[in-house]
Amino acid sequence: MQPTVPSLWQRLTGVRPEEAPAVLWSMLYVIALFLAYYVLRPIRDELGVAGGVQNLPWLFTGTLVAMLVVSPLFALAVRNLPRRQFIALAYRFFAVNLFVFALLLQFAGPDWQVWVGRALFIWVSVFNLFVVSVFWSFIVDIFDSEQGKRLFGLLAAGATIGGILGSALTSGLVENIGRSWLIAISIVLLEMAVLASRRLSVMAKAFERPARNDDPSKPLGGGIFAGFVHTIRSPYLAGLALFILLYSITSTFLYFQQANIAQEYFPDRAARTAFFANIDLLVNAITLFLQLFVTGRLIGSQGIVATLAILPLVSVAGFTALAASPGTAVLVVAQVARRAANFALARPAREILFTSSAREDRYKAKNFIDTVIYRGGDQVASWGYAGLMGLGLGLTQMAVIAVPISVVWLALSIWLGRSHQKQETPAVPFNAAGQPLPADNP
Repeated sequence: MQPTVPSLWQRLTGVRPEEAPAVLWSMLYVIALFLAYYVLRPIRDELGVAGGVQNLPWLFTGTLVAMLVVSPLFALAVRNLPRRQFIALAYRFFAVNLFVFALLLQFAGPDWQVWVGRALFIWVSVFNLFVVSVFWSFIVDIFDSEQGKRLFGLLAAGATIGGILGSALTSGLVENIGRSWLIAISIVLLEMAVLASRRLSVMAKAFERPARNDDPSKPLGGGIFAGFVHTIRSPYLAGLALFILLYSITSTFLYFQQANIAQEYFPDRAARTAFFANIDLLVNAITLFLQLFVTGRLIGSQGIVATLAILPLVSVAGFTALAASPGTAVLVVAQVARRAANFALARPAREILFTSSAREDRYKAKNFIDTVIYRGGDQVASWGYAGLMGLGLGLTQMAVIAVPISVVWLALSIWLGRSHQKQETPAVPFNAAGQPLPADNP
């Protein structure tokens, strides 16, 4: 007997019939969001190089300062507004700012272009982490851990599809329509994400667990610094913060090397933008393959611990290879492998870890970790990189330093995965004699 289309769809994707509308709106949401970001990402990277690679540490400092300003404002919105309202407010806030940048890039004089480019580099770096963090906070608020293991790989594939489309769009159109019109396209895509988030809020009511979630139509309340306070008080959240910090530090080391290569080999601005877009295209093509054919099966068969450990293992191998044979080809391979492993495997697994957190932490602590902690790692790594380069260290020495950092990261990943499993394991009830009770007699 041939399987029906719905049963075949369920078998391939793991989506159950009652979840299908919410999953489809989630896919539209994440595709629009990542398409908007990946249209902007090559523009940001080119502007960073155009402003001078030696000035990148200052841009990372500016990004961290902007994060520290915006994060409490986001927490204030979360405290006072219901879910669907603060999501729309956050995205439209960034859309308005992008509109201003589009006008400045189009009409500002040559003397101002470098400073506008630096400001846009900082703002897109803030935009990137905030809008993506809000999406995943929303998703882990709707789907529980069991659903996450089935569905987050699929949603991550939607993010990759958006990344591929955005990279291809910028690579193909930047020379014809220019940066300002590409930014305008991103603004339209952000509004599509707002529409999808509103529809998703309605669709999700069919299966949200009342015992797990507070009423999403009501504001979360709490303090605006609750994300920071809860993170430092909880070993589990602090471990998640350290995971992000170590990833950010090692990523920034490789990012600076990539920027140096672009500056040396691609003197033309459009060529540099296309180079960054093509790297993104390669990463996203590999990532999509993994997400469609590997991620869900790997999480389901090997579990969270093994899946979380893969990215640090790839990092250990990549930095070891760079230490043994530094060069452009090895650097590009290491960069592509790390980013693909992060997007396809580590990101979905890491988001599952937040499903065992309290609802307030899914928004406030998660946003603090995804933004301030992440950019704090950039800050440490960017100035550390500049300092080490000033001391005469090269790619080989940088890679040697990154290897033990990645080993510590690997141990932390195993601990986080096991901690999540313990939180997800239901307690076994015992009687007065210390014997376990039957499942139907609690």
